[in-house]
Amino acid sequence: MTNLTGVIKSIQDIMRKDVGVDGDAQRISQLVWMIFLKIFDDREAELELIEDDFISPIPEHMRWRHWAANTEGDTGDALLDFINMQLFPKLKDGLPTQGSAGKRAQVVRGVFEDAINFMKSGTLMRQVVNKINEIDFNSTEDRHTFGDIYEKILKDLQSAGNAGEFYTPRAITRLIIDQLNPQLDEIVFDPACGTGGFLSCTIDHKQQFVQTSEDRETLSRTIRGVEKKSLPFDLCVTNMILHGVDTPTGIRHDNTLAKPYRDYGERDRVHVIATNPPFGGMEEDGIENNFPAHLRTRETADLFMALIIKLLRTNGRAGVVLPDGFLFGEGVKSKIKKDLIEACNLHTIVRLPGGVFNPYTGIKTNILFFTKGQPTKDIWFWEQPYPEGVVNYSKGRPMQFAEFDALRNWWGDEAAKFRSRQENQHAWKVTAEQVAERSYNLDEKNPYVAEAESHDPNELLAAYAESQREVQALRDQLKTILSEALGRKA
Repeated sequence: MTNLTGVIKSIQDIMRKDVGVDGDAQRISQLVWMIFLKIFDDREAELELIEDDFISPIPEHMRWRHWAANTEGDTGDALLDFINMQLFPKLKDGLPTQGSAGKRAQVVRGVFEDAINFMKSGTLMRQVVNKINEIDFNSTEDRHTFGDIYEKILKDLQSAGNAGEFYTPRAITRLIIDQLNPQLDEIVFDPACGTGGFLSCTIDHKQQFVQTSEDRETLSRTIRGVEKKSLPFDLCVTNMILHGVDTPTGIRHDNTLAKPYRDYGERDRVHVIATNPPFGGMEEDGIENNFPAHLRTRETADLFMALIIKLLRTNGRAGVVLPDGFLFGEGVKSKIKKDLIEACNLHTIVRLPGGVFNPYTGIKTNILFFTKGQPTKDIWFWEQPYPEGVVNYSKGRPMQFAEFDALRNWWGDEAAKFRSRQENQHAWKVTAEQVAERSYNLDEKNPYVAEAESHDPNELLAAYAESQREVQALRDQLKTILSEALGRKA
């Protein structure tokens, strides 16, 4: 197995010597389009063996195997001229548009739409290309550890100032997909798909149903995602190809929120939505005007939640990661929660421990599971504990899927209305009526655990202010008593 993270580090070290590549963002952008071409070519080598009439959309002399695979191939100015004057113009706007080759060409054009070759040294470019060739993307081991590359790239994006990009831990994506249990013919959609973590997990889950070539086509056709940022989109497309979706035309480079809410109709509805929408950020000016007046806000996660409810088909299922702020928030948040509870069965909220998304963000998060079509009666809460001996997560000690064993054993069957569920030290339920009476505040505390001492600065300051008010009230009361006593004495 290749040491993928070591190879990526070596590549970035080489790029740092190039005067044309300035900073992490440009290094990452450069790396992504080159890795895409290598993966695309590796996959085409497989398809040529199993499809008699396979035709590549890329001209033969421009395929990776012809200009990049030979370690002694073109270098220096000859390599730069080929990339800048021939390869890029062709991949951006010169590939076929019809037939099966046209569909694959559409994928290539999508990746190269915003791609730029920043490197100025053809000699350093050859060194980078040779390093990339050390990775065998037809190797199962290298494919499975490709997520490590995503994590490193996203960590670098953070240092490059691209706030809001973070990797959803595999344990979370797998839990959500396992509990939603999408069937082969069900459309699974992630409206903010990032690098495709939920979608690749869906593909892995659906593989158990794939027996024929028609099944493989069904699987590919039922994977859909939208990502508005170029680099995560390119990585998502690459990820889909690595997972056997050869023409991932269901992945779009767009902003799901940019289409007016009223324009989403029946044909846009899907069976399953699994997503970790961006939270803590604000949408660009005017996006909120795409939504009805009572749902207008610039908080991204709120807009996504409003749209997710609409995009689910009747009996459609969703698993959505949201911050604590959504649970106790008021205003538009309360209206969205009201709509959610009235239009869907919000049957389970998993309260995740702190630090799940370290080192990207320390915000506490939850997973909301709901099914559209029947109003909510009871909401079950599960408070996920840290494993024994763990006080926080980190990049070196992330959450593990096995930690959810107790939750999965407790889960039960939705078709049986979760009758097997029992309250315990981690699980309890409230009624929808109780939530409505509290203005749709879903910030439920575990009744079986004594309230822990808070170290939150805002809570501590508020408690201090309250104690000062109590002290002052006692002083005023004492002064009154003393004044009255002295007055009588006089």
